[in-house]
Amino acid sequence: MLIFFSLADGGRRSWFETGSVQDQFPSRGIAMDIASPSDQRFSSGRSLQGARLRKHADYQRAYAASRKRQSASMSWFLAPQTVAIKSVTGPRVGLTVGKVLGKAHERNRIKRRMREALRRHVELLPPGCDLILHPRRTVLTLDFKKIEAEVVRILHQSQTDAARLPPPRPLRAAGKTS
Repeated sequence: MLIFFSLADGGRRSWFETGSVQDQFPSRGIAMDIASPSDQRFSSGRSLQGARLRKHADYQRAYAASRKRQSASMSWFLAPQTVAIKSVTGPRVGLTVGKVLGKAHERNRIKRRMREALRRHVELLPPGCDLILHPRRTVLTLDFKKIEAEVVRILHQSQTDAARLPPPRPLRAAGKTS
């Protein structure tokens, strides 16, 4: 897309937009970013708001009830949800990005990219299961389309694995033996 705009001094400048900032106003250092209609993302409109693992105990329960699986740029855990959890209304997903992956701004970027890929495909989460993703440092530099494709591949694999899981067991009350 070729864009022409007028400058305050009466000059005219052209800017070939490819989806990133390529030109700046020379006097003010203000960058322009114009998205073309073909670059617009069509999302599912759903969020991960109710589909996220939040409590440490939920993570520990999922780790104990699952085994570690590997993919190209992340490892993941799939566990059936227990019946006694009353606040659970559907499948949940958790992200764990440890300090070994980099400084805070790098870890935050990894989490943002992973959350966006999951948000776009939240409908593929296996029902009645908790999924935990552990991205590797390579997620930081991978193209987003590759991250998204790998997340979709993991979600499809988790659906097939969830079909093979035993039905969820109720939690035992503390102190009781059977």
